[in-house]
Amino acid sequence: MRSVRKVSGELDEERLVRLVAKGDRAAFEELYRRTAPWMAVRLRRRCADEQIVAEVMQETYLAVWRAADAFAGTVAGGTAVGWLWTIAARRLIDAFRRRAHHAEALAATVGGDVGDALRRLAPELRQVLQAMVLDGLSVRETAVLLGLPEGTVKTRARRARIAMREALS
Repeated sequence: MRSVRKVSGELDEERLVRLVAKGDRAAFEELYRRTAPWMAVRLRRRCADEQIVAEVMQETYLAVWRAADAFAGTVAGGTAVGWLWTIAARRLIDAFRRRAHHAEALAATVGGDVGDALRRLAPELRQVLQAMVLDGLSVRETAVLLGLPEGTVKTRARRARIAMREALS
């Protein structure tokens, strides 16, 4: 097998993924070198937390290494770059869900008037408030997590804050 380092200029990402599927570490390194910078930029546009971005990057490339044969066996039509982004986007949503689950557990432990007011909120308002306030997600991150448009997240956050103020006054 020829070294990827010698022919890397000739190989497209699809070919690199097919070589990774055969266990070619040099192909994996070249694929990472080519795709990691734009992947990090795209993830940062959706998540301001650098720790989550780093974790998602690591999980994505680990998945690529482990499952490259899944791409290598697909029918033409999808690109390797699209496949990589699909993996990363799913890992990012998983990270948001883990974070939201932690926030729900935290909200359950909130007692007194605040806990009572939180529990009385409509579920769709409570979800947004928990994601944004208790877990510190941005509007965009909350929208991705809940599968909602950003405008809907903003509206629900405003309604939740108003309801909490009224309940606590």
